Amino acid sequence: MREIKWMQEALRLARKGRGRTSPNPMVGALVVRGDQILGRGWHRGPGFPHAEVEAMEDARRRGHPLRGSTLVVTLEPCCTWGRTPPCTDAILKAGIREVIVGTVDPNPRHAGRGFTILQAAGVLVRTGILAEACAALNEGFNHWIVHRKPLVTVKAAMTLDGKIATAQGESKWITSAAARAHGRRLRQCCDAVLVGIETVLADNPSLLPDAPRQWRGRRVVLDARARIPLEANVVADAWAERTIVVVGPRAPRIRVAELERRVTVWEAPLVQSPNRHSAPHVDLEWLMEKLGEAEVTHLLVEGGGEVQASFLLSGLAQRIAFYYAPRILGGAQARKAVAGTGARSWQQMVQLENPRWRWIGPDLFLEARVKLEATPPGRVA
Repeated sequence: MREIKWMQEALRLARKGRGRTSPNPMVGALVVRGDQILGRGWHRGPGFPHAEVEAMEDARRRGHPLRGSTLVVTLEPCCTWGRTPPCTDAILKAGIREVIVGTVDPNPRHAGRGFTILQAAGVLVRTGILAEACAALNEGFNHWIVHRKPLVTVKAAMTLDGKIATAQGESKWITSAAARAHGRRLRQCCDAVLVGIETVLADNPSLLPDAPRQWRGRRVVLDARARIPLEANVVADAWAERTIVVVGPRAPRIRVAELERRVTVWEAPLVQSPNRHSAPHVDLEWLMEKLGEAEVTHLLVEGGGEVQASFLLSGLAQRIAFYYAPRILGGAQARKAVAGTGARSWQQMVQLENPRWRWIGPDLFLEARVKLEATPPGRVA
């Protein structure tokens, strides 16, 4: 029980880094002896000391000797040079007797190596304390470090019949203030928030979390024809340098040049939608590779309906976060949370697993993982 309480405290410390540490994971650590916590630490972001070093330095500042103590950390200590020296070196130099770890480093090149180095030097290593919670803390990082593409969460707020706007485009506000605040906090957990140009034209969103100054994330707009207004919030506000507008090769050059003076512009290849009557769209496979190279570990897709469908029905999404308001809109022309051409058969329908439902004010919130049971109906954007 004592070790569980220590790891719970380390997890609490790790969460302080939410929105700040990418592309590094969130990590928390304690130095303990007996029942006493000697020092606490958490990783504050790239270039800053890792949580283990922070905890050891905190113990030293408090006048506690480290030799013979125990280190509790949510993630396997690093064993290679990066922006900072290996934590395994600092642990051995400090004379730490025992290391208690939540979960292994998911990087296949590093997994278990830190443990081997410490054990070879005579340090007692124990793993698996609250392992599931420690792994879930860095789900985006864990996915990215293995696949080099971001984990994708599709987020939508809708009526009970799955509508996000009237036929005329009216959409504010479907869900309650409590649900909208929860959605902004969800952005804090991601490295980038993505929408399509239709969402920008209809709603002019800022796509920022509640604490934008603490957030290292970016805003991504799919805009093949460079139609985004120069006065749009994501182009003209104080955070414009965090915006990426993804255009196609035929976007007007003058318009692209104007955007490049304000935001980052990526030119993407286009692909044809399965709907023959639709114009070509941004190649999402290409975009996932590009975002991965840009060290985006967790992407939040916020719509609208065509974009949501593109990610879900092409097998590019791993999670959903859906908010349901106790309202019914109706109407064949009302805009759907997941639009597109849809699955062609029950076998191609997107399946969800591990659903978690909870109330947020008057609204119902669903989190689940995406499980594709069959070949996706097509990769569209």
